[in-house]
Amino acid sequence: MKLLCAPDELVEGQSRGFSVSELQLLAVRRDGRAYVYRNRCPHRGLSLEWRADDFLDASGSMLQCAHHGALFLIESGECVTGPCAGESLQAIDCHEDAAGIWINP
Repeated sequence: MKLLCAPDELVEGQSRGFSVSELQLLAVRRDGRAYVYRNRCPHRGLSLEWRADDFLDASGSMLQCAHHGALFLIESGECVTGPCAGESLQAIDCHEDAAGIWINP
């Protein structure tokens, strides 16, 4: 397992980008739980954000690809609208404890 960040470095309703072992990742906290995905849209393989750490739609309730507008459920990574509807972001196994958010890339 690799340390992604300290628990307080990913606050509720926030998204952040990370680079770990040459993997580009995104993390978001929702309802107290951290979710981590590979930062790669299944439509064209592009990164999702158009500016640093900006992965959420205007409502803050879904992940959004800035390139083609695809929307993804935070809890599962499933695309619910856009050119890759029915496909999903690649989830990264993670768990959290008092020391941090840990990933198994």
